[in-house]
Amino acid sequence: MPSTPVVLPLSPGRLHHGRRWLLQHAAGLALCAGLAAVALRVGHWPVFEHHGIGTLTLALLLGIGVGNGLPQPWLAPAEQGAALSRQRLLRAGVMLFGLGLTVQDLAHVGLSGVLLAVGMLSSTFALAAWVGPRWLGLDRPTALLIGAGSAICGAAAVIATEPVVRARNGEATVAVSTVVLFGTLSVFLYPVLGDVAAHWALLPQGGTGLGLYLGATVHEVAQVVAAGRSMGADVAGVAVIEKMVRVMLLAPFLLLLSSRWLARHDGPAAARRGGHTPWFAWGFLAMVGLHSTGWLPAPLESVARQAGTVMLAMAMAALGLATRWAGVRAAGLRPLALGTLLWVWLVGGGALLARGVELLGG
Repeated sequence: MPSTPVVLPLSPGRLHHGRRWLLQHAAGLALCAGLAAVALRVGHWPVFEHHGIGTLTLALLLGIGVGNGLPQPWLAPAEQGAALSRQRLLRAGVMLFGLGLTVQDLAHVGLSGVLLAVGMLSSTFALAAWVGPRWLGLDRPTALLIGAGSAICGAAAVIATEPVVRARNGEATVAVSTVVLFGTLSVFLYPVLGDVAAHWALLPQGGTGLGLYLGATVHEVAQVVAAGRSMGADVAGVAVIEKMVRVMLLAPFLLLLSSRWLARHDGPAAARRGGHTPWFAWGFLAMVGLHSTGWLPAPLESVARQAGTVMLAMAMAALGLATRWAGVRAAGLRPLALGTLLWVWLVGGGALLARGVELLGG
């Protein structure tokens, strides 16, 4: 006689807890998802693509607009869902971001491209960590966030670094706004530099040299694409690959920053335990490795990458919802001063370093 399968019903307590959790978070998750959907749609408009204004930036701006435009009592039901987006969805989105990269990207730019990316990342971040707190009087988390965004990949690096340095929402928004401003300026400046490169020996020469320079020094991926297209297909192709190498350094950067931050603020014992080592950084590296093998079916990879983009856009929208203009104004001109200094270093110091690498490579 065949046995009847036993179905264990969920206890009333579990059902009640799940229903309560859903009710608490549904409004915020729905609001962030709606803003992310608008940003994903609008981000493909030519006017934004041409100026290198990506989905994440638009999601942040939409969140700021809604967060400051609607009465706070209206937004109160969305607070817990927005917090979930800023925290858990952020980390998952950063992890899935690794599916856009492969280890093979390193081979396309060679040792010179890797050295240039490492050199610009380390020097830019070190400059921010030194000048921001010591010379400009910025709080350390804001300085580190601006440094990470300038050194690696703009808004994505800022929101990935935020949980490591335990920044407040206002600090992250100030950092994102700063790096977006100067990254956008780069979209207009670099095509001009490309036109004068042949007449100025201090600038990298040819499509490969200019592409490496562009990819190693411009903030956002979208901004690299926009500026590269204006400088020619040969420049754009090399620039995007170099930018991907730079983005690939995000995970080692987060792991190193996490250990140093723990040692500084929680003591050497906490750093050895690795209690705050960002799991999503390891996940990022795992996704890069998985994508490099080619084992992941293309449809599944596409869905996962799109899901990661949506999660990051929702996190940026949630960040904007929690941002108040009064807090941004209170930060004053010091973040802008740091962003200006880092931009000058990226443009000027990056040109010299890229030219030096080019000459050494023969």
